[in-house]
Amino acid sequence: MLSFVSVGLLGLLSLSIPVGIVLFLLGFGIDQFFSAFPLTRGLGSMVWSTSENAALIAIPFFVLLGEILVRTGIAARTYSALDRWVSWLPGGLVHANVATATMFSATSGSSVATAATVATVAMPQADRLGYDPKLFSGAIAAGGTLGIMIPPSINLIVYGFLTQTSIPQLFLAGLLPGILLALAFLAVTAAVCLVNPKLGGERRTFPFREMLLGLADLLPIILLFSAIIGSIYKGWATPTEAASVGVAGALAIAALFGGLNTRMIGEALIGTVRVTAMIMLVVIGASFLNFTLSAAGLSQELRGFLEGLGFGPLQTLLVIVAMYIVLGFFIETLSLMVITIPIVVPIVISLGYDPVWFGILMIVLIEMALITPPVGLNLFVVQSARRGGSIAEVMLGAIPYVLAMLAMVAALIALPQIALYLPMAMR
Repeated sequence: MLSFVSVGLLGLLSLSIPVGIVLFLLGFGIDQFFSAFPLTRGLGSMVWSTSENAALIAIPFFVLLGEILVRTGIAARTYSALDRWVSWLPGGLVHANVATATMFSATSGSSVATAATVATVAMPQADRLGYDPKLFSGAIAAGGTLGIMIPPSINLIVYGFLTQTSIPQLFLAGLLPGILLALAFLAVTAAVCLVNPKLGGERRTFPFREMLLGLADLLPIILLFSAIIGSIYKGWATPTEAASVGVAGALAIAALFGGLNTRMIGEALIGTVRVTAMIMLVVIGASFLNFTLSAAGLSQELRGFLEGLGFGPLQTLLVIVAMYIVLGFFIETLSLMVITIPIVVPIVISLGYDPVWFGILMIVLIEMALITPPVGLNLFVVQSARRGGSIAEVMLGAIPYVLAMLAMVAALIALPQIALYLPMAMR
């Protein structure tokens, strides 16, 4: 059955069939060839129970929040403010790419939205100031990956739903690794530009008064993040309720800055429907595949295979990490996550690892897949915002940040408390 799933998955994806459909087809195939009783009889109940889950209502709210921020110019103001504070560092404006992506990640929940927003704002600056296109664009692609680590994260919501893990605990667990990864990106940028100053462009300084005035443009993002995450951690709101608070806050900020109008709301709603429909098709398909895999006994088969290798828990975990790195070259990130969770997470838990910790480790590996060719989605998002050049330049520029992510993977394995400290402290 394991070979059937692997060959079927790669074969169907190679035909450019949408991932949600692929998940359903694999579920039907498992039911047909490996189940002693017809599992498809439970399909209607499975689709309904998945669709009505209240935790998933948070997804369209967070998508809408990101759409509003993108379309009202708040991201451009954030970028300009951070530029005044970090452009004196080795690497200059490249640091603003990472810093803006970090701030935007704290409200958008989406890596693609984060990368697209920062790329749209930053690329004209790169052309005007003569920055090297490789490192500049690579930093944007890497910074965008923080959108699925720093809470609120749509991917963490999906992981929590599929594994029945506490979403507030996952949000807490992702906060410190997300901040550390952002700092690692800044450190990598500085190190690369110290070795080769030509990559960093012009280092600029601003009067301290301008720097202080720029802080006012950071307040909207800070207030939104505080309202969303604070209400969850204080127990005042569920993630879904906090997401609705965030949308209300984003609309209020849009009105304050003069960006609230019917055209913007219409475009934001259409964008939200498109993204949410895609995510829900994948999630429902994953739920059905999860059901058929469990009923047909694939988890036990895979566990038996790994046990037959004679590896200990750490060696088995390293095999799983290597599997994610390789699959990340070829499979889109959300799809990779929902396809592998039903198979991998039960094995990881049986080895004695914390599901909250593994969720964060998985997210780092998923982030890496966003900036590794040939399917790294953020690479294509950033390239689409450029006025010329090849995507190979973006790929080369992302390499130092891939190494930083590998270092974070090693750190999480060696020191699980990086992810577990805040969840344990807040219990």
